[in-house]
Amino acid sequence: VLSKSEMWQLLNAPDLLKHKILIGLLYGCGLRCFESRNVRLADLDFDRKMLHVQQGKGKKDRYVPMSEHLIRGLKSYIGAEMPEEWLFNGQPQENRKGGDFDSRYSQKGVQWAVKQAAKKAGIIKNVNVHTLRHTYATHLLEDGMDIMTLKDLLGHECIDTTLLYLHIAQSGRRKPFSPLDTL
Repeated sequence: VLSKSEMWQLLNAPDLLKHKILIGLLYGCGLRCFESRNVRLADLDFDRKMLHVQQGKGKKDRYVPMSEHLIRGLKSYIGAEMPEEWLFNGQPQENRKGGDFDSRYSQKGVQWAVKQAAKKAGIIKNVNVHTLRHTYATHLLEDGMDIMTLKDLLGHECIDTTLLYLHIAQSGRRKPFSPLDTL
């Protein structure tokens, strides 16, 4: 899990607006890699500040809030790149052989963008796409979100999966500390 300052560094690291928006979506909406690749322009509801995640894990749909900051970036990106259906790289080609190779941003492209941003930001932790989802969940818990709401935002079927984040989050009555700090 990244700290808030590390996350801020990561968001500011990419040179390309596309990569800034991609990282903003992954972290700001808690998306899985394939969910970020499957965002259509029609899934973005700027008025309600919501993203409709369609066919997430388990083929379930969910809605997640988008920040005003992300919405401003999305509007700039859409104005500059003018995507037609898919947020990243146009419509997939139907009936094309080869599985994951269509005109949407590839899984490897998403992974590369995150790795490059972490490297440029000087973050020495091992950062991957799923790290941003873990960071999203942990930061929300630390900021006071209840576990049931987080379960729904993450699209978890079972609360046990979401409860794993409680072990990471530094929330509750008092944050853990080292006895060295009180000597």
